[in-house]
Amino acid sequence: MKMKRLIPMLPVKSMPASVDFYCGKLGFAVENRNDTWGWALLRFDECRLMVDQSIQGHPGCFREAIIYLYPEDIVNYHEEVRRTGLVVPDLTTTFYGLTEFRINDPDGNRLWIGQETPVRA
Repeated sequence: MKMKRLIPMLPVKSMPASVDFYCGKLGFAVENRNDTWGWALLRFDECRLMVDQSIQGHPGCFREAIIYLYPEDIVNYHEEVRRTGLVVPDLTTTFYGLTEFRINDPDGNRLWIGQETPVRA
């Protein structure tokens, strides 16, 4: 058996606000959207992400998630995100060998965005 793909679904308070954030700030595009359900499927190249306000069953107990994004060129993507006006921290190199930055989406879901750091001799 082969697993064909994995698409994370994030619980969000407002699907339209989340679509604006992911598309307007991070470069995703809407692949499919249903305003009645409060659900959207977003795409960035071969990566997909669902945002869904209907799965937030208990508004007082919001669920938080961490999504790791791996752009091809972390330095360029970091600059692109900053150009959208989003305030993002500087790039750092982690103890596990990634150059990354971390931000929150409008609902508090954590986005860790990184790329393997070349080993310097």
